[in-house]
Amino acid sequence: MKPWSSLLGALGGVALLFALLSFLLQIFSGPVLLMRELSWSIGNLVLGIVLLGVSVGTNLDALRERMRSGEARRAGKYGSSAVLATLLSLALLVMGAYLSTRYHTRWDWTEAKSHSLSSQTVKVLKGLERDVHVTALYAAIAAPPVRDLLDRYTFVSDKIKVEFVDPQAQPGRLRALKVDPKRLKDGLLHVAIGKESVDVDKVTESALTNAIVKLTRHEHKKVYMLIGHNERRMDGKGAKGGEGFAFAAEALRNENYVVQPLMLAAKGEVPKDADVVIAAGPTRPYLASEKKALERYMQRGGSMLVLLDPRAHTDLTDLVEQWGVNVGNDVVIDRVQGLFGRPTTPLAAEYADHPITRDLGDSVLFHMVRSVQPKPEAHGALSWIVRTSKNSWAERDMERLTTKGTAEQGKDDLAGPVPVAVAGKLQLGPAPPPDKDLKADAKRPTAQLVVVGDSNFATNALIGEFRNKDFFVNSVNWLLGDVNAISIRPNRARASRLSLSSAQFLQIRYLSLFVLPELIAGLGVLAWWSRRRAPGR
Repeated sequence: MKPWSSLLGALGGVALLFALLSFLLQIFSGPVLLMRELSWSIGNLVLGIVLLGVSVGTNLDALRERMRSGEARRAGKYGSSAVLATLLSLALLVMGAYLSTRYHTRWDWTEAKSHSLSSQTVKVLKGLERDVHVTALYAAIAAPPVRDLLDRYTFVSDKIKVEFVDPQAQPGRLRALKVDPKRLKDGLLHVAIGKESVDVDKVTESALTNAIVKLTRHEHKKVYMLIGHNERRMDGKGAKGGEGFAFAAEALRNENYVVQPLMLAAKGEVPKDADVVIAAGPTRPYLASEKKALERYMQRGGSMLVLLDPRAHTDLTDLVEQWGVNVGNDVVIDRVQGLFGRPTTPLAAEYADHPITRDLGDSVLFHMVRSVQPKPEAHGALSWIVRTSKNSWAERDMERLTTKGTAEQGKDDLAGPVPVAVAGKLQLGPAPPPDKDLKADAKRPTAQLVVVGDSNFATNALIGEFRNKDFFVNSVNWLLGDVNAISIRPNRARASRLSLSSAQFLQIRYLSLFVLPELIAGLGVLAWWSRRRAPGR
């Protein structure tokens, strides 16, 4: 046998093996075969056949002689066993690949579950009654990340019907979908239920789920945010700054709610179409007529979310206490679970078993929060829903805290865990005349109330942190009676990300799946052949 024929044969086998693997990979990856990878597979196939042909052709006499020897019979015995084992392994791989096309499962081992759908999205998808047609208008080279997101949706619900359309190859589809080509840019998703449709140009779970919600919720509930007493602004000057509430209002609109400002002094009454009224951090007193208007609204079964900051010069606390909530003249201090060691910025993660907080899990971040707890006579109707840690306390020596900036737990302070949010249902209206058939309480309208000792947690600066947005929006969901909408919204990825273009991604895939492994295998064959040729072997 010529010395270099075994090397050619081994290299030919490596080339054929990688040609087979690359063909299988491209077949199971999808219907589109990239030309660069296909040419690599064909090149390997041709090279492998040529090298094996040369190796066999130059050693025909030696092969005939070996086949007649006892060594050939032993090689045939063990070789046939190896071939059968290899065929069995390949059969198992093929069976596994076949089963993977029939039965699907997904694992997400990231800490923040960045590659899983949020509970909000899962609830929306599980509740779908009609098919949702999603047309992805993306070029083939830009489609993989979009396909990855849409695969998560189709995995959860068979109501999601996905179609990929290359707008350059099929311009007629744009006209059929009534999509303006100028809006495409990098591409967009056309989401349709029946004749109604929404275009999504930002490929994120939040944007796509919000589009589905808008198409499925036809009832537009109205949320009013009080203004005129230096409350947090949802629009106008300062709304988009760190202290504003523009992001909070946007979060509610994403739930398909209508959000509008309300100046009670001008209206005189809370509008009859108000489903929820929010008082977000007022710092000036209300007029007597305004307080009376809020009383009448709650007596007829209204819903209010009241966010009261410490040291705020507002008399809304008097009204809240009249409804059964004690609002402390204090500031919660937590030297153990304060953000970055700041004791007045506590992380609260002790939750009651309440629809608003049941699924939160992670902490809510407050900044300068006061204690809020139900009055003893209100127990049963009102209950705490969020508390800070057992290491915290509510500092009531406000003069020392504000003038000297120091705090020490004293006997008059409220020891932790400190309740900072209260929720419940109340019957505040006058009892109707007695009826022999119905209990009096059964006819009284039921008001709903959520009181939080801080408004900073829902400002633009903090609403995106931890579970702040979920706590805020869940509170409004509960007040509106949308219990099914209460959930955990899409997570933001916490890990750093490497930004790659589509071409760079394909280049890395090409090198890592084809070139580098085959290069390593070829070097291994050369090392094996060199050792066989070494003196004394």
